[in-house]
Amino acid sequence: MVKDEELNSWFVEEVLPLERALTAYIRQNWRVPEDVSEFRQDIYERALLGARRALPVHARAYVFTVARNHLVNKAKRAQIVSIEAIADLDSLGTAIETCETERILTARDELRRAKEGIEKLPAKCRQVMILRKIEGLTDREAAEELDVSVETIRRQIKLGMKALIDHMLGGSGKIVRKNYSRTPSREAKP
Repeated sequence: MVKDEELNSWFVEEVLPLERALTAYIRQNWRVPEDVSEFRQDIYERALLGARRALPVHARAYVFTVARNHLVNKAKRAQIVSIEAIADLDSLGTAIETCETERILTARDELRRAKEGIEKLPAKCRQVMILRKIEGLTDREAAEELDVSVETIRRQIKLGMKALIDHMLGGSGKIVRKNYSRTPSREAKP
């Protein structure tokens, strides 16, 4: 048996974020829009009851399986099992795979964009970013590797991260250095 605190935490962290997708799934597979809210609550209740024995490893797959079974049972009771309804319900596996595929593609795109942003950096800054953020060296280790001061490493990381964030947000991704122009000296009065 799962403790109430653990069950509540699982529900809030794993199940509630699925609400939008679950609602869309119910709307897509049930012909009566007025039933959507009630069905969603029924599915939550069934998911909690089942999870009380042991928390599922894959919450998304578990919740959508509960949803599919609930809709099939409702359709059987209402005796409105049409070929279209069963065909839609059988596409659940594809819907879950599509979400995973979208997540993977998004992550790959972000990784590609980050790589492009790092490649735009000046050579020294790029080296520092790779050593610190990709290879995981400490400031001191990176400084020893490049034979520079720790302060130089920190400054390069700060500049590199700002440029990388700018690139990821659609900007130029160029390093912007502060301009410390000297104030003109006062001319000597005659």
